Amino acid sequence: MKILCVCLSSTLQRAINFEDVKLAEVNRSKNYIQDASGKAVNSARVLNQLEKGCVKFLCTAGRDNSKEFEALAKNDGLDYELVKIPGKIRECWTLIDQKNGTTTEIVVGEPSVNGYDYSRAEKKLLARVKSLSKKVDGVLLAGSRPSFFNEELCAQIARLVALEGKLFMADYFGRDLQKTLDVCTPEIIKINSEEFVKTFVNESFVPDGSSLEEWKALDLQKQISIVSERLGNTVVVTRGKDSTYAAKCGFFYECPVEKITPVNTTACGDSFSAGFLYEFLTSGSVKESLQKGTWCAARNAERVRTGDVE
Repeated sequence: MKILCVCLSSTLQRAINFEDVKLAEVNRSKNYIQDASGKAVNSARVLNQLEKGCVKFLCTAGRDNSKEFEALAKNDGLDYELVKIPGKIRECWTLIDQKNGTTTEIVVGEPSVNGYDYSRAEKKLLARVKSLSKKVDGVLLAGSRPSFFNEELCAQIARLVALEGKLFMADYFGRDLQKTLDVCTPEIIKINSEEFVKTFVNESFVPDGSSLEEWKALDLQKQISIVSERLGNTVVVTRGKDSTYAAKCGFFYECPVEKITPVNTTACGDSFSAGFLYEFLTSGSVKESLQKGTWCAARNAERVRTGDVE
């Protein structure tokens, strides 16, 4: 099996361990772990742990600190390609408060560089997606699109994968997903419940014969089933500590989450995506894919590192 993970927002991730975080005071950490990250990169790390060598990730990366990012990716044994752009890779700090059992993410976005023509990087990225898609069984595009990239970029990536006849999994939402649906339908859409509502519970997806008010009033299970039937695909909606919902062409599924004591919940969704996609490409079973994704998310939550199930 071969999988390509595409990330438009690479990240330097630091998971920092504190015994007790106190606001408005000096807090000294016990230790920290640093990783190459970004939603699709986290998923790639998990996929590589599920099956060594099954995954490659492709992402954009600011030149100024890309060497640090590459060193971390190499240390994990990940296969990757970078499309270099000016500036720095964004950074994310996860503060783990052991006493209160909480995790807090602080994300510092990558700024655009005045005067740079980002269309050149977009063309290179699209060319690599087209080439690499020929060699894989499935493609995952996950995470946010930096505002300096063309708002059509996610849709263009999805369309290229569709033209190659490969399975495409979309782990993004809102306008980017709506634009994707204008040109093709991802075989799998995986988002959380808040993202689902923002993307689909609006005027553009009101079922025939219903009003917007009636559409909003339906329970989430029914809404997911209707959207998946209309699109003719699989829609997966994670709900944090609550069971995960999914529907394939209108047929509804539900999978309970594992009851665990979490350490770091960052990248649980990315770990779920990795497990779900891996099993779906293996068996084609939504039920088994939900179980595999749930297992990966739980194992990730039990660890300090992001995107780690070993």
